[in-house]
Amino acid sequence: MRGSHHHHHHGSRVMVIGGDGYCGWATALHLSKKNYEVCIVDNLVRRLFDHQLGLESLTPIASIHDRISRWKALTGKSIELYVGDICDFEFLAESFKSFEPDSVVHFGEQRSAPYSMIDRSRAVYTQHNNVIGTLNVLFAIKEFGEECHLVKLGAMGEYGTPNIDIEEGYITITHNGRTDTLPYPKQASSFYHLSKVHDSHNIAFTCKAWGIRATDLNQGVVYGVKTDETEMHEELRNRLDYDAVFGTALNRFCVQAAVGHPLTVYGKGGQTRGYLDIRDTVQCVEIAIANPAKAGEFRVFNQFTEQFSVNELASLVTKAGSKLGLDVKKMTVPNPRVEAEEHYYNAKHTKLMELGLEPHYLSDSLLDSLLNFAVQFKDRVDTKQIMPSVSWKKIGVKTKSMTT
Repeated sequence: MRGSHHHHHHGSRVMVIGGDGYCGWATALHLSKKNYEVCIVDNLVRRLFDHQLGLESLTPIASIHDRISRWKALTGKSIELYVGDICDFEFLAESFKSFEPDSVVHFGEQRSAPYSMIDRSRAVYTQHNNVIGTLNVLFAIKEFGEECHLVKLGAMGEYGTPNIDIEEGYITITHNGRTDTLPYPKQASSFYHLSKVHDSHNIAFTCKAWGIRATDLNQGVVYGVKTDETEMHEELRNRLDYDAVFGTALNRFCVQAAVGHPLTVYGKGGQTRGYLDIRDTVQCVEIAIANPAKAGEFRVFNQFTEQFSVNELASLVTKAGSKLGLDVKKMTVPNPRVEAEEHYYNAKHTKLMELGLEPHYLSDSLLDSLLNFAVQFKDRVDTKQIMPSVSWKKIGVKTKSMTT
């Protein structure tokens, strides 16, 4: 055990689970730059999914070992690496005892709704990996680090698209003359989003039962390739997914614009969600760590900065594309998802702003943080990945592109 452990300033040691992933990698570097002691825990399975499904990040990404050694060469800062699966409690326990984190940032989940809807085995995998992994993290905190603050990536998708305003985690209701503050109703729309709901319930329970301190970051859709840290060297570059399984609508539109493919708007295009820049993801996580939840507190922050419909995204990409001389067209694609295509959407997101979040806005950074990467790497685009390949209603019916 580290002898000086109890003398270091509170909150200085951060374990980033899923630190090789899109959000996790950017976060690990950002925290390291801010002089936190950082370790990454990852089983590297996200890279395996790409191999299995025949997909690849548009931006070439270095191996985790090359990334970490490049970071040390550039900054002199070491990031410890534990390669293993948090669903294996012995591995997680050893990592905890070895590193002794003050905060755990948990990004280590299968994060794609379409992936969770491919077939039974991937639906089961998603829920097992996400729910059991999170339970293991909760037990590790209880056993090896009672003061440790869990910063957990939740999802705005836990709430669905209700016809009333979405609050941050809780809602006060009056029913039959009595009033109570209750967890905001959850209406997840994929096996992936449901796994996040199950996580939130498990975390809320352990905060109550064991006095764990936890912050659930219900994050919107993240976009952008670059942060100050990933820009320092090409070996630190982050991934850009544009395929129908892992690529968000915005990423996909940017890549489609770059290669001259019409933007694939699913159905009516009124689907509205919260969005944020990856530079704000890392800022929000840092804010949550610097202002930890109290013992027994289950805190919920809605982590996004702006709301857009799919049609609004298409217009923004069209406008940004024309600045680069791209003639961007739109097409309507039958929606592979089961979702409302026109709906009310007004989600509160004040708590992180009150703690000092300084947002980046999409209109300012679309060209710079996304579209220029799509144009720069357009020769790497696999056009077979552009059309949707996973249907919510035909789950388990293998489509050709999905056979592994």
